[in-house]
Amino acid sequence: MSDAALAIAGLSKSFGGVMAISDVSLSVPSGSLTAVIGPNGAGKTTLFNLVTNLYPADRGEILFQGRSIRGRSPGAIARLGLVRTFQSARIFPGMTAQENALAGAHMHLQAPAWKHMLWLKSARREERVLAAKADALLELVGLKPFRDMAATDLPMGAQKLLEVVRALMAEPRLLLLDEPAAGLNDAETAELAELLRAVRDSGVTVIVVEHNMSLVMGVADQVIVLDAGSIVAAGSPRQIQQDKRVIAAYVGAEA
Repeated sequence: MSDAALAIAGLSKSFGGVMAISDVSLSVPSGSLTAVIGPNGAGKTTLFNLVTNLYPADRGEILFQGRSIRGRSPGAIARLGLVRTFQSARIFPGMTAQENALAGAHMHLQAPAWKHMLWLKSARREERVLAAKADALLELVGLKPFRDMAATDLPMGAQKLLEVVRALMAEPRLLLLDEPAAGLNDAETAELAELLRAVRDSGVTVIVVEHNMSLVMGVADQVIVLDAGSIVAAGSPRQIQQDKRVIAAYVGAEA
C-alpha cells in the first residue's frame, strides 16, 4: 500500500443501526483507474462521502498519498488534491458553461482577489490561461460550441460532462467520479471513456462509481464490487466478469 494514492482500512459507517459500510479495506494504486460497482444501495456513494468527509466515519482509517485525511474538512481534502463529483450534476446557476468550468480553478488562482477585481495585468494574464484550459477541456468532451450558453440550459448529460470538466480544472491528484455516465447517450459515453483514459494517462488517479458496465469494463484497470456495504470481489475487469459472486450480486441482476 506504500504506492497507493488512496488506502482505506477497516472503514465502517452505520445510520440508525443500519450498516451502510462494513469493515471496508482497499488500496488504489497511483495513476490507475478503478471502478466501484454494485447494486443500488450497496454503499458506493456512501463510500465516496466517507472518503471526502461529507459523512464522518464511525471507525477505520483513510490515507491519501500516505497522509491520514479522516476528520479533515471537505474543503481541506479538496485543497490536498482529492476532488469529487456527485450523482446529480451540481451546476452553478446564472453562469455559462465556461464560467462553471473556470469555477473549478478558484483554489489555484495566483493573483490575489483585489487584482482580479481591478482587472490588473497579472490577473488578466491568469484569466486568459485558465480560459484557454477550460476551452480545451470543453472541446475534448464536445461542449466547446456551448461555452457561452447558460449551464442550466444544457441537457442533463451535458451538465454531467461539464461537472467532470470543472473537477479537472481543480487539477486533482485523485478524482472521484460518481456515476458520470448517468444520462449520457452512446456518443457522449464514448467521449467520456476517452476523457477518463486521457486523465489516467496524464498521471491522475481516478475512481469511478458507475452502473454502465460496458464503460467500466472498457476503461478500468481494477474493479471493486460492493454489496450490502461490504467488498465481495476485487480484480481486473476480466476476473470480475467471471466471478460468480459478482454475477449473483450485480451483473446477473443487471442482465
